Amino acid sequence: MLWAVAGVATLGFLIALEITARRYGLPGPMTSQAQEVVFAPKSGFLLYASMGLMMLVLTWRQRFIALGVAIGIDIVFVLVRWALDAKMSFGNGALWVVLGCAVIALTRRTGNERALLLKGVGLGLLLVTGRKTGDTWLLITSKTRPMVLDPYLAAADHALGNPSWLMGRLVRATGPVGTHLLDWVYAQLAVAAVVVALYQLRKVSVERRFPRHHLVRTFLVIGVVGPAIYMIFPVVGPVFAYGTGAFGTGGEHWAIANLWPDTPPPISPPHPVLYDEITPRNCMPSLHTAWATAIFIHSRKGPRALRFAGTFWLIATLTATLGFGYHYGVDLIAGVVFALTIEAALRAFDRGWNRAGIQMVAYGTTVFAALLVSYRYLPIKMATHPWVFGPLLLLAMASVIHVYVRTTRRWQPTTAPAPRPEPQPELV
Repeated sequence: MLWAVAGVATLGFLIALEITARRYGLPGPMTSQAQEVVFAPKSGFLLYASMGLMMLVLTWRQRFIALGVAIGIDIVFVLVRWALDAKMSFGNGALWVVLGCAVIALTRRTGNERALLLKGVGLGLLLVTGRKTGDTWLLITSKTRPMVLDPYLAAADHALGNPSWLMGRLVRATGPVGTHLLDWVYAQLAVAAVVVALYQLRKVSVERRFPRHHLVRTFLVIGVVGPAIYMIFPVVGPVFAYGTGAFGTGGEHWAIANLWPDTPPPISPPHPVLYDEITPRNCMPSLHTAWATAIFIHSRKGPRALRFAGTFWLIATLTATLGFGYHYGVDLIAGVVFALTIEAALRAFDRGWNRAGIQMVAYGTTVFAALLVSYRYLPIKMATHPWVFGPLLLLAMASVIHVYVRTTRRWQPTTAPAPRPEPQPELV
C-alpha cells in the first residue's frame, strides 16, 4: 500500500511539473525521459547506473542476460547514429532493458516476485526521473525568478573569508589535470551514489526484499525538496554574478562585476539584481554538497575502500563547488544542514517518529531556517564582524552534526555479549 501511494504521489508530481514546464515552453521531465528511448541520452552512465539498481532484484544469470541485451541494443543505436552522422551517445539499451523488465513483471510475474521486480524497475526509473525532474526545476527557476540575491550571499560570505574566491584561485593553479578531475567528480555524483546504493542493496536478490532505509531514498528526497528552496532564495553563484559565466549563459554581460576569483567583492549594502532567463538559480542550498554529505553518511558502514571513496567524493565535491565558482561558502553550510535534516527525517519516519527523532528534525529545520534568515537580513553585520559570525556559522553546522550523530548512535542495534560458560566442578 505504501509503495502504491508513493507511486501515485510521484506520478501526480511529475504530471504537475510537466504542465508547469509546458506553460513556459520547456520540455518536462516525462517528455525528456520519453525522448531518450530513441534519441541520444544526456547521460549514458546514469542510465546504466539505474539499470544496475534494477538488476539487484535479478539472479546472476538474469543480470548477464540483461547486460548483454543492453549492450547489444546500444551497439545497434551507435551504428545507426554513425551511419546518419547523428550525435553519438549511449544508454538507450539500458533504458530499454529497464522498461522491458517492467513489461515482464506485469505479464510474466505474479505475487511477491512481480512486486519485487516492479520495485526494482521503479527504483531504477526514479533515479533517472529524479535527474530529469531536477533539470526541469532548474529551467523553471530561471524563467520565474528574474531577480537574484547574490549580493546578499557575497556579503555574508565575508564572514567565512570568501572561500569561493580562495578556492577558485587554488583550482586554477592546479592546471588542467586538477580541473578535469574535479569536473568529472562533480558531474558523476549520481554514479557515486549508485555505487554506495549497490553495496547497501547487495542482498536484495537473496533476501527478496529491500531494506527499510538506503541512500537512494535520501538522494531522491533531497532532489525533490531542494529546488523548492531555490524558488525562495534564488542565487546564480559567484562565477555568474561576479565572473565571466559558463555553459553558454549570460556571463559577463549580466554580471554585477568581473571580480571572481581574483578580487573579493567589496562590502556594500546588498540588493536584488536582474539576471538572464537561462542560468539556473540553484545555489541556496548547495544540493551537490547535500548529496555528497548523504553519500559520505551512507558509506560509513561499508568496507574501507567504500569509506575512503565516500570521504574522497565529499572533499572533492566541496572543492569543486567552490573552486568552479558554482557556490558561496554559506551555500555549503546550508547544504550540510539540509542533508542531515532530510536524513534524520527519513530515519525518524522508519522508527515511528519517536521523541528523539522529532527533536532532531525540528532542530535541523530551525537551524536551516535561521541560516536563510541571517543570509537575507544580516549580511552586512556578518561581513563587518567576521570573527563573530564566521565561528557562529560553523558552530551552527557543527551542532546539527553533533545532534545527528548522538541521536543516530542511540538507534544503532546493540549486540548482546556472549554468555559466559558456567564453571564446571573439577573431576576428582
